[in-house]
Amino acid sequence: MDDDLDGDLDGVLDGVGPRLRELRRQHGATLAELSASTGISVSTLSRLESGQRRPTLELLLPLARVHQVPLDELVGAPSAADPRVHPQPVQRNGMTMWPLTRRPGGVQAYRALIPPQGRREPEQQSHEGYEWMYVLSGRLRLLLGGHDLVLGPGEVAEFDTHTPHWFGNVTDQPVEVLMLFGPQGERMHVRARPKGS
Repeated sequence: MDDDLDGDLDGVLDGVGPRLRELRRQHGATLAELSASTGISVSTLSRLESGQRRPTLELLLPLARVHQVPLDELVGAPSAADPRVHPQPVQRNGMTMWPLTRRPGGVQAYRALIPPQGRREPEQQSHEGYEWMYVLSGRLRLLLGGHDLVLGPGEVAEFDTHTPHWFGNVTDQPVEVLMLFGPQGERMHVRARPKGS
């Protein structure tokens, strides 16, 4: 029985580092900025995120406060009473994003609201991963390599993020999008049943 408890504890603690890294990246913070906010050294934060340092309550409490998440969410403690996700909005690149998944790593789901942004010049970027986007309302402009597309409600796009890309709102109305981000090599698909099935 004690071996089972030790194994469960090790599993929970092993997941803390990736969760800390993902929370920091969601907030767009560097290790140095997080260090300044928490009083924890950059080297300790780096070792926590990489799993080389075992998390302690003294380290987790200031991190939970700065990231504005409950301690049980930070350590990934399962909630037996309520399986619902209670998303907290995050501001990123001029849009508001609500995380719809709890666990860092693997596929991450977001609902995003992109306000009208005027006529700023889009700049395509590339990075590791894969994206899937479903437009809920409004019109989303997507530049993908040499393609210049406008997606309306109900339209879907998926692409490898190594391809230079940019997306945004170029209308005077907000755009609402459901987005999935995954590690390279994981593809997300929408499957429809044939009529009559």
